[in-house]
Amino acid sequence: QVQLVESGGGLVQTGGSLRLSCAASGRTLSSYAMGWFRQAPGKEREFAAAIHRIGGSTYCADSVKGRFTISRDNAKNTVYLQMNSLKPEDTAVYYCAADSFVESLRANYGIDYWGKGTLVTVSS
Repeated sequence: QVQLVESGGGLVQTGGSLRLSCAASGRTLSSYAMGWFRQAPGKEREFAAAIHRIGGSTYCADSVKGRFTISRDNAKNTVYLQMNSLKPEDTAVYYCAADSFVESLRANYGIDYWGKGTLVTVSS
């Protein structure tokens, strides 16, 4: 079992930045590929970014590419999402997720573990 706890959400103005953190407990983070997802009001949860177990390769949705960066520190059992140049359409609850396969995260299908989310609000 893995427990995931997100933090770092809040209110920011358009063009601003936030860094989300996801702290994992229960098992070593390096056992899992990690991802960030988001769900805007009235919309389905969507993939934002993912990273392989040992770091290295990362993947981002087209909507956040060039603005968001996912990274991980396995020694701290923590994954990060650096969000720059934020837009009002980035407003959503952001969820951290873990799975044995990065392909599951990219496909948003059959994901093993989810956090409870942290709210990001971008004001215009």
